[in-house]
Amino acid sequence: MKITQNNATSLKDKWDYLVKKLTQQFSEGDVLNLDGIIYLIGVQELGQGKRQFKKDEKVNLMHIAICKLLEPYGYYEFDYFDKDGWPHYRILTDLPNLKPGEQTVLMKEALINYFETLDFFK
Repeated sequence: MKITQNNATSLKDKWDYLVKKLTQQFSEGDVLNLDGIIYLIGVQELGQGKRQFKKDEKVNLMHIAICKLLEPYGYYEFDYFDKDGWPHYRILTDLPNLKPGEQTVLMKEALINYFETLDFFK
């Protein structure tokens, strides 16, 4: 089923669709959670394809994704690529102090916005 403006306007509907489609495409059985989807964005934004990442690289991938996802909100700005091709961002404004539930909602909204720019829901 394709998501359209008419049949999925809520954050929850779009989130459920996103999780379902990405789980089908990238998971080997387990349903992807928020962190798993953020990790996928990090790999995508790094642009080096599928490969094995070290533990510290996985943390850096998550950071890349969070910066990319929150860039449209004015929290981060792309700065440069280092010699290994890893993107670096600079902080424009500090993130507000959010409760864990509020953080989750912000990240889900940012992920949906990211995928909307890719026409994922059409």
